[in-house]
Amino acid sequence: MTLSAAELHRRGRAYLNAGQNAAARRVLSLAAERTDDPDLRARIAGSLAALTTRQGDPEAAEGLCRQALALPGVSEGTAAIVYGQLGLLALERGALEEAVSLLDRGIAGIGDDAEHRAPMLVNRSVAHSQAGRLAASRADVEQAARDYETVGGEVERAMAMHNAGYIALLEGDLIAALETMGQARGALAAASAVNAAICDLDRAEVLRDAGLAREAEQSLEQVIAVFAANRMRQAKGQAQFHLARSLLTHTPSQAVVVATAAARTFRAAGSDGWALRADALRLRARFTPEDESGARPRIPPGVMSEADAVIAALHVSGPRADAAALRLTRELWAAGQPDPPVPATVIRTAPDAPLPVRLLAHEVRSARAEARGDEYEARHHAATGLDALAEWQRSFGSLDLATSLAMHGSGLIFEGLRSAVRSRRPDVMFEWSERSRHLSQQAIPVRPPRDEALAADLAELRTLRAEAGNGDWLSSPRAAELSERVRRRQWSSTAAAGMRDRLSLEQLRATLGSGTALVSYVFDGAGLTALAVTQDRARVVEIGPWASVGPVYAGLRADLDVSASVRSGPLLASVRESLEQRLAALGAALVGPVLDTIGDRRAAITVPGILGGIPWGMLPGMRHRPFTIALSASQWAADRVGEPAPGVGFVVGPRVSRGAEEVARAASAWTAATILDPEAATVDEVENLAARVGTLHIAAHGRHAAENPLFSGLELADGALFGHDIDLIPTVPDTVVLSSCELGRSSIRWGHEAIGMTRAWLHAGTRCVIASPVVVADEVACDLLAVMHERLAADVSPAEALARAGEDTGIIAPFQAHGAGF
Repeated sequence: MTLSAAELHRRGRAYLNAGQNAAARRVLSLAAERTDDPDLRARIAGSLAALTTRQGDPEAAEGLCRQALALPGVSEGTAAIVYGQLGLLALERGALEEAVSLLDRGIAGIGDDAEHRAPMLVNRSVAHSQAGRLAASRADVEQAARDYETVGGEVERAMAMHNAGYIALLEGDLIAALETMGQARGALAAASAVNAAICDLDRAEVLRDAGLAREAEQSLEQVIAVFAANRMRQAKGQAQFHLARSLLTHTPSQAVVVATAAARTFRAAGSDGWALRADALRLRARFTPEDESGARPRIPPGVMSEADAVIAALHVSGPRADAAALRLTRELWAAGQPDPPVPATVIRTAPDAPLPVRLLAHEVRSARAEARGDEYEARHHAATGLDALAEWQRSFGSLDLATSLAMHGSGLIFEGLRSAVRSRRPDVMFEWSERSRHLSQQAIPVRPPRDEALAADLAELRTLRAEAGNGDWLSSPRAAELSERVRRRQWSSTAAAGMRDRLSLEQLRATLGSGTALVSYVFDGAGLTALAVTQDRARVVEIGPWASVGPVYAGLRADLDVSASVRSGPLLASVRESLEQRLAALGAALVGPVLDTIGDRRAAITVPGILGGIPWGMLPGMRHRPFTIALSASQWAADRVGEPAPGVGFVVGPRVSRGAEEVARAASAWTAATILDPEAATVDEVENLAARVGTLHIAAHGRHAAENPLFSGLELADGALFGHDIDLIPTVPDTVVLSSCELGRSSIRWGHEAIGMTRAWLHAGTRCVIASPVVVADEVACDLLAVMHERLAADVSPAEALARAGEDTGIIAPFQAHGAGF
């Protein structure tokens, strides 16, 4: 049967909405050949214009629209559709106000025709959102959703839902954004690879704004390939633009390269507005330091004048937030010059400016104050910015989200830390050490109810991990889908009950007692400084530049791994000598300078993420000393209060050569204990046991997942117990002992934030975790931890018990207490 032109047009539009570009062009061209009706020809031309725009020829698309409007006999409704298409063309080239004007005309002319009004509302919503008018944007997309409900169309409704998620992103509600986009993706991805890529482009923006830059970049690289394969130059340019924005957060030199490519793509597509935004992003990257040290790059005079021109042009035609971001980035660069000029302008930002722009403004004010020697003002402005960030973070209880959001405060933290170090004042050093530790800990999480759907997803992920062996199991499409769903559930289910208070230095000293000290190590982007505090003294201690500590630290893990594997034979002496030399050097650098202050006291230690892999108990000066690695001094002091819960449980994972012996010896110290042997130690049984006991000891093989730290796992009878599984345990033990290689390790986010299996237990409410950041020989774990349990059973605190066990056995091992170890 020969299809009519009208039917072909309907099919062509369906292909277009589904992202099936080749089929859409074929069917729409055939429709145009089969009709002489001016109204239908004009509507077909409008649809072809949309397709032509998508494939990167906006001039030809505009020509099609103008020709359609010139056809004699075109009705008002059809003209409205074409004006709507012209509005989309203006939107694509970045002319936002022109786009809104044309779309206003189209929406007014179309009347109550919901089928054609809905896409125009969606496009006007996008224009409003890019211009920062979020209330108007949301009103349009909600009306579009109602229209799509009326006329049907699953893909179109999903696209409206997806756009609502994007507005939530711009409003700062990352949880709603990820959740809404995730719900929409299924229908869109089923329609075509192009629609899936459109979803993933916006989802990558959520991940980037959540601080998960590397994951965003992996997704964007795939999106770029899809758009390139479908000759969608405008969409490809937008993906390149957002890839450059993500790279700007950690590798500005690469951001320059990608932003340059994005501008080139936009200009080839005739999208001058977007090209200007890409130019602004490239210039921002030129002004941005390559690391946290604060050293500013050299800028040729031509770049300065180009920045002036781009800022002026953006104020006229582009999003003003882009202009503000470029201006502020340049001002931050200027304030960091050796002899900065007197600023010609006062830093002001609009009240409704995006949070990153407002935080950047605070950073500029802080840097300017530093440049004129006003350290108090420098710290005041940095603290004000961090308080604004904290206000945004109030509703986020998720560990994954809290640690990654530290990206937004990284510049302010380093501004404040550098000023604090220059002050040499113990009270100022302590305040800023706590601010840097507190950034991801200020929200007190609410334990979520058990989520059976989350449990099912994690069970399937366990199977996928087991089938993949040691490969990159999370990169498979199904694992990626499930892990994304787990993240969405974890973000949305973990709420915040309130905010933690920070201690002052005087309040801390009042809690220490005569036998306890605090040592806080501060990394300011270039060097290390320590604050050593006792009940009657607080002293700032210079450690030195990272360049002197980093090379010694860099080879430590390899030496420890070799030492754990070489237990006898001709290499033993040289392996141990090499390790001892490295430990001695690190001990002299990190511990030696604070010994005059702390003496032989037990110590609570707080460390920046960059020192997260140090086995402190193996360093000279710390051996057999009771100590605990605290998340922050404030949290350590709060978590020390209260009696430990009763009950002891032991778990032996599969294929642990001396696991049964280790657990049997440790359990014998207690009058009663529950033991799960390798066959019974399933994930469900371990979770059930963890909910019933105050002390849990797990002897199992473990693996730290550096790129996805909450998918670090303990190997049990039916697969890995992940960091995410801990959220399924209604009440976690007070003390958890992880007799497993590597699960004391953490991945570092944004210079300060450490995240891994140990941190997951502590975030869930465990007071103390005993774990090792490196490989431990089986016999060392067996002998040391068995004796430690004798002390634990006698009501000795975990850190004290571990230290005394080391002293009793003569073993120097990398196990250490984390959290409130005493």
